[in-house]
Amino acid sequence: MPESNLNGAYYGPSIPPPAKSYHRHGRGSSCNPCSCLFGCLCNCFFKIIFTLLIILGVIALVLWLVLRPNKVKFYVTDATLTQFDLSTTNNTIFYDLALNMTIRNPNKRIGIYYDSIEARALYQGERFDSTNLEPFYQGHKNTSSLRPVFKGQSLVLLGDREKSNYNNEKNLGVYEMEVKLYMRIRLKVGWIKTHKIKPKIECDFKVPLGSNGRSSSANFEETRCHLDW
Repeated sequence: MPESNLNGAYYGPSIPPPAKSYHRHGRGSSCNPCSCLFGCLCNCFFKIIFTLLIILGVIALVLWLVLRPNKVKFYVTDATLTQFDLSTTNNTIFYDLALNMTIRNPNKRIGIYYDSIEARALYQGERFDSTNLEPFYQGHKNTSSLRPVFKGQSLVLLGDREKSNYNNEKNLGVYEMEVKLYMRIRLKVGWIKTHKIKPKIECDFKVPLGSNGRSSSANFEETRCHLDW
């Protein structure tokens, strides 16, 4: 082998230099300024709402523990029916019904303003009279009385089934009645008064009609009414 080939010289293709690697910082985590600002605002908004909900929940719990609110109770304690005649020729009812009702507020720290009270009398789902009662304020742990009176005549639309029920009750001398109270009330706690609330009270009861048009209230059974907020 010639000596010229052993001197270390290389005459082949040129060898390329090693490639340089560049690291791009933050690739894939770039953030549009507007998007980042919107996301930050949304995050802060939801945190504020969540904090407010917790605060309101704590306040409601504290108020409940302090006030211990109890349901107001309504009763029909007595009823007097001295007339209840149905004319089958023109579907007119002649009536004379008087009630004694009580409202019991068992709460120690809650007073109630009864701004308006409408009492409606119904027979077999048909209203035959209504009357408005005087507004009043009921204090803590207090029992108040209502005395609605329904007297007159009214046209009612009773079907054959309802008329048959009427005849049966007339023979028994006991009638099933219903009175509904529609109210607008406000609650008072200390110096704070709530907005107006519109509860509805439903009272179903049986009232006897004695002989000679005289009702025997001694046979009346006290009835508790249903309160619907």
